[in-house]
Amino acid sequence: MVTPAALALAVIIACAAPAAAEKRIALVIGNSAYRSVTPLDNPARDAVLMAETLSAVGFALVGGRAQLDLDKSAMDNAVQNFGRQVQGADVALFYYAGHGVQVAGANYLVPVNANPTREADVDFQMTDVNLVLRQMQGAGTRLNLVILDACRNNPFGARGLRGADGGLAQMRAPEGTLISYATQPGNVAQDGSDGHSPYTRALAATVKLQGLDIFQAFNQVGLAVKRETGGTQQPWVSSSPIDGSFYFVAPPVQGAPQLAIAQPKATPESLRADPDRVPLKDPALLSELSERLYEHNFDPETPDGRNDLTRAVTKLQEKIAIAPTGEATEGLLMRLRSMDDLKPWGTIVYGPDGNKWGMSWNHASRRAAVADARGNCGGARCEVELSFYGNRCGAFAISDKSWSLMQRDTVQKARDAALDDCGKAGKACRIIGAVCADGSGR
Repeated sequence: MVTPAALALAVIIACAAPAAAEKRIALVIGNSAYRSVTPLDNPARDAVLMAETLSAVGFALVGGRAQLDLDKSAMDNAVQNFGRQVQGADVALFYYAGHGVQVAGANYLVPVNANPTREADVDFQMTDVNLVLRQMQGAGTRLNLVILDACRNNPFGARGLRGADGGLAQMRAPEGTLISYATQPGNVAQDGSDGHSPYTRALAATVKLQGLDIFQAFNQVGLAVKRETGGTQQPWVSSSPIDGSFYFVAPPVQGAPQLAIAQPKATPESLRADPDRVPLKDPALLSELSERLYEHNFDPETPDGRNDLTRAVTKLQEKIAIAPTGEATEGLLMRLRSMDDLKPWGTIVYGPDGNKWGMSWNHASRRAAVADARGNCGGARCEVELSFYGNRCGAFAISDKSWSLMQRDTVQKARDAALDDCGKAGKACRIIGAVCADGSGR
């Protein structure tokens, strides 16, 4: 005779199991005990928590457990073993907690023995995240997940690493890949003061929830971290289109025994609406939408500092050929999440009141390019901004009566356009700055 308790246990086990015969492989690394810089309190504990959580939802762990406090040689070996074991797997997951830095637009994970004194040391003493991505590519996996709780302060900032910036740079997700950052590109995440980082604590709790698809899961993680940190930290996701659905813990199997819980009958009104008709109301999601619009050069913020999200949304809708309603919807945010990450970025800024200007190039995000350019303004606000990306170029022309910032697809065309526009005031103009987003044409 099957008792009610045994039936309930069977239901829980059936619901928690991953898809039948789905092969899931995970490499979990946590680096805390740094030898040449200040150690971190929580990454090793975070890695242990994530290893236990992933094992419980069907992942086989490289090395059988979390890999802790790895030096460069051990990290290289772990990543190489990961690449071998994911061959033919359905899902590959890489999780890293510890120091991470961006140098010249590339992201590096920091082994515990790293001690660079110059930029040229980085490739030999740290692990490029692109190396991890290459181990996943070509493995035949349906889904690759890269999770980086590695956006803490740059520990080598005082050593004159010229190309090192705060936080991590945004990366383009290869086919079938989702990359989750503990915070926005270029920003710094919290290590945590109670045993775990806010990001990993939220991730471990969310992974155990039944029936959340991959995008719902990471969206819920973002909301939890945003609330816990009072809005100072907002996780970020970069994704290519994902084929099919993935659940850490699958929904109940149709027809499986269910506990005696009354469910409301589905009605047409209760069915999931078209996401393009579901307005975004959550402040965290609206903030993410604004940031993603900004990074695609659709500015929600007007020159006078007001937030005009409707205007920015309308411009994006016109570009992607959908009805220009100006409405911020779930569907629009989903489209932005799947769009290619834009880089490199270049920026020219100008402050007419103080006649100061600045220029930057070869940045992984628009926000980083703008910050760098304004940092060259000698303390002036430099509120006028021209930002461009990819193969675009910008030029700045000025005279004692007028000025012009223009962008074109070559630096010579940008220079010519800026001189022509500036010269409309009737005075001879000169070019004082010109560059392409990749740094060429200077």
